[in-house]
Amino acid sequence: MVNKILCATKLGTSAQIVEVEVSFSRALPGFVISGLVNNAIQEAKQRVHSALQNNGFTFPPLKIVVNLSPSDLPKNGSHFDLPIAILIALQKENVAPKEWFAFGELGLDGKIKHNDSIYSLLLDIALIHPKANVIVPEGGKDLFCLIPNLNFYYANHINQALEIIKQPTPLPDTYTKELHFSSLSINNELYYYLDTFELDFSEVKGQEIAKRAALIAASGFHNIIFEGSPGCGKSMIAKRMRYILPPLSIQEMIASVKLQTLSNQEACYSPARSFRNPHQSASKSSILGSATQSEPKPGEVALAHNGILFFDELPHFKKDILESLREPLENNKLSVSRVHSKIEYDTSFLFIGAQNPCPCGNLLSKHRTCRCLDKEILAYKNRLSEPFLDRIDLFVQMDEPQENAQGSISSQQMQQRVFEVFKIQMARGQKHLNGKLDEREIEQFCHLTQSTQTLLSQAIGRFGLSERSVHKIKKLARTIADLDGSALIEKPHILEALSYRRT
Repeated sequence: MVNKILCATKLGTSAQIVEVEVSFSRALPGFVISGLVNNAIQEAKQRVHSALQNNGFTFPPLKIVVNLSPSDLPKNGSHFDLPIAILIALQKENVAPKEWFAFGELGLDGKIKHNDSIYSLLLDIALIHPKANVIVPEGGKDLFCLIPNLNFYYANHINQALEIIKQPTPLPDTYTKELHFSSLSINNELYYYLDTFELDFSEVKGQEIAKRAALIAASGFHNIIFEGSPGCGKSMIAKRMRYILPPLSIQEMIASVKLQTLSNQEACYSPARSFRNPHQSASKSSILGSATQSEPKPGEVALAHNGILFFDELPHFKKDILESLREPLENNKLSVSRVHSKIEYDTSFLFIGAQNPCPCGNLLSKHRTCRCLDKEILAYKNRLSEPFLDRIDLFVQMDEPQENAQGSISSQQMQQRVFEVFKIQMARGQKHLNGKLDEREIEQFCHLTQSTQTLLSQAIGRFGLSERSVHKIKKLARTIADLDGSALIEKPHILEALSYRRT
């Protein structure tokens, strides 16, 4: 009799179901694992052998062949230990597990160890094979319990896993972790947020226009660039914007944990949106991600999904990196194609750039003299192409620091304004925030009065605005109108949106 149990392996960023089967035949004693497996799975022979022997199982004097099917699919991961051990241990029990999944690495004493890489596999199995019965390590209980559509059975030892399999009708664990985060309830759905502010806008002195622009950008997830002299507060504002962003849904939180596991970070649920701040010396692969056949790695662009991607000293990034950002900024997706694989990442992030007005930084200063030549300033500005800048919603030129300037608004006050706008957007039935609306959604949600439409037409003729620029202005004006509590986009909203266009 050949027993079978299901598992999964990662192919790109998605899971592929693998059928683990074992047979015992009369031949010289041996233990073979086949099916295009990597070293981690080959080493499972030693772990499984020790775990079972240390728990009273005597290996029969037979040849044991374990096959992972489909055999032409590359497989990797130590989580195959548990299904292999279960099938070998059931050899004398005459039990044939049906439609069971099992994941877990075994210790030499039989304990089942949690591995964060299992999480992303389970998310895909919940879509491919809903209501499946899954045995997983108890150490990952707090992570797995929020994954929908699966029946979980938790075990911390091989003996517990065997007892679950042997039961005629075992009952799944219904444990659900309570998320002890502050939350908003909108349309019977909870949205979570941080109510502590490690960095506060009250510490930013002056810069009222920049703070207003930051509020608009955070409310609608609009891309923004701050330009100003060194020390005027560009990075200061950018780093504080993380704490005033809209709250996270449980689905967005789960997507964030999946990205953490794919990038080998410690996985945990958090209401804090991601903030990625790569250095300008970063390689193209680290920014965009890799797509090798065996080990795909999301880059900074993918890890910033639903959060902030901040490029400080923007013109100093390599030009090919900046040009590669055009697709994720426009389509909110990034496809990384290689010879053997093609991987697509979601990239719905808020892009923030910070730059000086010239190489020395003193071009806009009233107190310092700019020492740059005209051709140096031109070359510096030309590092940002027009197609790239056309994907930016707000361009803010910041003031020089004033000696007597004071903080005017706190992060908590700005967060409350953002939450009010978020509720308005959800009440309209939007699936995306204003800055991420597509062309069809713009027509549906960005309604202009007749006089406002006339004003916009005049602006198109006067400034030669592209169709993309017009869409950006409408989306930006929609957020400004929401901040004013206006159902329609009025003239002042369009005028303010136009004031943030790059001149």
